[in-house]
Amino acid sequence: MEELLPLLGLFAVAFAAATVFPAQSEAALVALLVLGGQSPVLLVVVATIGNVLGSVTNWLLGRWIEHFRHRPWFPVSERSLARATGWYRRWGRWSLLLSWAPIGGDALTVAAGILREPFWSFLLLVTVAKAARYIVLAAITLGFL
Repeated sequence: MEELLPLLGLFAVAFAAATVFPAQSEAALVALLVLGGQSPVLLVVVATIGNVLGSVTNWLLGRWIEHFRHRPWFPVSERSLARATGWYRRWGRWSLLLSWAPIGGDALTVAAGILREPFWSFLLLVTVAKAARYIVLAAITLGFL
């Protein structure tokens, strides 16, 4: 059970980081990689799954409650959402490859829901983007890059 706690913590931080909650999944991943004791591949997979599921939450928010976007509790500011929607309209689904970005990435995932991006393409592109970020970060941390 003690070995499971760091993985659950990483999952929770990665999930939160992709939603409205301020969290640093990159810092959590690096810390666990430096501490050792867990498989780097497992850590990257857990962080990726958590972060992708957080983005799916954003997609669902955009898909189902777009009419609440002017409420103060809505997870993305109006300005950020307008910018992300513009990017999304200009570049289409390929803009989701920037969903890993700390600024604007979450808004892109909400915009994808609002603009009715099919779930299969959303999931594929967001997973590629999020996994690539964590793989590169792990490779740098472990001295492979």
